[in-house]
Amino acid sequence: MPRKKSSGGRKYGKKAGQSVKKEMHAFNRGKANSGPGGKAGKVKSRKQAIAIGLSKARKSGAKVPSKKAA
Repeated sequence: MPRKKSSGGRKYGKKAGQSVKKEMHAFNRGKANSGPGGKAGKVKSRKQAIAIGLSKARKSGAKVPSKKAA
């Protein structure tokens, strides 16, 4: 039986994982904010915190798949 060909490599880079970890840490402590500086609202869900972490990683040039169109 032929083996299924793997896509190869990691989907998310190490830097992306660290960025999400940092954001989740801030979320768990109640310090995570969304949006620009002074106008920021508090992050209310885990999903939101993960999305912010991935977004920051994407901006810094880490290996993160592009956003899917809504």
